[in-house]
Amino acid sequence: MFLEQFIAYIKYEKRYSPHTASAYESDLTQFFTFLNHPDAVVNHPAEITHHQIRNWMVELMNAGIAARSINRKIATLRKYFKFLLQGGQISASPVARIQTPKVAKQLPVVVEDEKLSKLLDNDEVFGANFQGMRDKLVIELLFGTGMRLAELLGLTSEDINMYEGTVKVLGKRNKQRIIPLNTELRQVILKHAELKKNEIFANNSLKLIVTNKGADAYPKMIYLIVQKYLTYISTQNKKSPHVLRHTFATSLLNKGADLNAIKDLLGHASLSATQVYTHNSVERLKSIYKQAHPKAN
Repeated sequence: MFLEQFIAYIKYEKRYSPHTASAYESDLTQFFTFLNHPDAVVNHPAEITHHQIRNWMVELMNAGIAARSINRKIATLRKYFKFLLQGGQISASPVARIQTPKVAKQLPVVVEDEKLSKLLDNDEVFGANFQGMRDKLVIELLFGTGMRLAELLGLTSEDINMYEGTVKVLGKRNKQRIIPLNTELRQVILKHAELKKNEIFANNSLKLIVTNKGADAYPKMIYLIVQKYLTYISTQNKKSPHVLRHTFATSLLNKGADLNAIKDLLGHASLSATQVYTHNSVERLKSIYKQAHPKAN
């Protein structure tokens, strides 16, 4: 079914992150499993029809899969069949006639930046050893720069320019961008570097963020770090690295930052992806209005 070729294509030609490539592979494996059952085995992608894709969507809906997740899976199929079409393996894409379910707009989940700042100012929460300072650096980088999880995992010490106070980030589609570092974040980077230098590791990764044994940090590790510390200040269910990215963008917008500047800092390809944060800002203004204006009620 050309799955290995497709995954290699998005990894090495399109330069998708390992996390994204893994999600694509999972979606396609799930789809192929649905297609191949004892009564009807599909041997080639050209045999797949839009009816089968619709039947898969129905099965996902009946299983209670959210519309947003279904749309992501269909987007995976679109990319996969486009790849096959360009390679001449198929003559038409069966996804062309598929309409995806409508998704209700959801506001980005954020935490209160005041509470987050107080947490980061509390040295006792993190501790003074290497592990504590590394954990603090993870939170500081995600909240202080708005970078993505994959971008954080890819950082090396060479990407940090302490003289200029910037960090070089390799984002989606292999695009580089420069993000400024605040003074407190630079201090944490220096403290982390000093403690890291004194550690004796079993491994010697070149990455900025490493495990307690010195190996490359991995997604699950970062998730656990973020969840651990956000639990101190938030009762909401979602406590992920992306929540800190959302908080970064929303905080900038609430304090009057230009939307185009936020777009560049986040590494968005278009302004439409950044405009979702304006809804959070409007909701905040509504809340302030209801609390402060005598005619609000």
